[in-house]
Amino acid sequence: MSFTITPARRMQTLPEQFFAALVAKANARAATGRDVINLGQGNPDLPTPQSIVDRLKDAADNPAYHKYPPFRGFPFLKQAVAERYLADYGVELDPDKEVAVLFGGKSGLIEISQILLNPGDVCLVPDPGYPDYWSGVALAGAEMEFMPLKEENAFLPDYEALSGEAVRRAKLMFLNYPNNPTAATATPEFYERTVAFARRNGIVVASDFAYGAIGFDGQRPVSFLETPGAKEVGVEFYTLSKSYNMAGWRVGFAIGNRQIVELINLIQDHMYCSLFGGIQEAAAEALTGSQQSVRDLVAVYERRRNVLYEALDAIGWKAGKPAGSFFCWLPVAPGHTSMSFADLLLEQADVVVAPGSGFGKSGEGYVRLGLLTSEDRLREVAVRIGRLGLF
Repeated sequence: MSFTITPARRMQTLPEQFFAALVAKANARAATGRDVINLGQGNPDLPTPQSIVDRLKDAADNPAYHKYPPFRGFPFLKQAVAERYLADYGVELDPDKEVAVLFGGKSGLIEISQILLNPGDVCLVPDPGYPDYWSGVALAGAEMEFMPLKEENAFLPDYEALSGEAVRRAKLMFLNYPNNPTAATATPEFYERTVAFARRNGIVVASDFAYGAIGFDGQRPVSFLETPGAKEVGVEFYTLSKSYNMAGWRVGFAIGNRQIVELINLIQDHMYCSLFGGIQEAAAEALTGSQQSVRDLVAVYERRRNVLYEALDAIGWKAGKPAGSFFCWLPVAPGHTSMSFADLLLEQADVVVAPGSGFGKSGEGYVRLGLLTSEDRLREVAVRIGRLGLF
């Protein structure tokens, strides 16, 4: 008699891991010996600044860090977050009550659905948007109402166009600016409307600020928490992954509303001890040390953006330049869907892009490219695609 393992029902509700499928397709092509240029992922290609690495090396020798860390993180790291937000955004934070240490921003984006949503509750989700929002909602057994992000509305949600029933049932809303995948940025006026909408309808705002350091043309991205009343209605998720090229270090934070921060700390008390102390010390170095590396990194992405768009313009592929993040959101060639166009570029140009449909229904008709390779390789991308005569 065979032994059968039956997964919990929640495992059957999880969406397909879009990026895992994308990586598998790209790796299969590269395994044939082809020179594949992968612009489909959001994995920073440059190293962590040396001062941060050196701090970790020194901290690893500290025997105090060889023991379990405090469950909710070392106070010095939360203090560093508060200092950074005050310096960059003028936002005052209580390090103990308004900052939670996360195992990367992604974990917090999953956890907030677990602490706020019950089966039958509704979460408002951007469309297109980061697919892991869907995962957290599915694990909570809740429902999603998609907020279309349309080019004619600067890729900002139109709250007035949402279903009244969905708004009535909604308890949580995800926002993400600078935006993945559209690369749009938000304005102070939009966040003022958001706070008013959230307060009026009793909806918690989860602002995903993963790309908060990356703004172009002299414009600094706006933090949701800069808005009067923002801490009353929500939290912001901040990560070191993009600002400091620390994606593999898994350091993030939930910042803002005290009750939500406490709930995140509480669920994590049952799931983890905190990050290795040496990593926490290195993270504090990133936040409190010279920010020249961040400015230099943004300059690199802006130069890459300009090089790529000049090359794309030369082959007739027209689109507005991104205002922030390290992504580009581009329309597909005539006669193609997002998926068929992405497949064509992989099979005939050895270029990996992410089909917009993988980010939601409203992503159809676009593909996402990452500015995560050298300027020469970005020019090569345009040359390869230009040979196909699609535009």
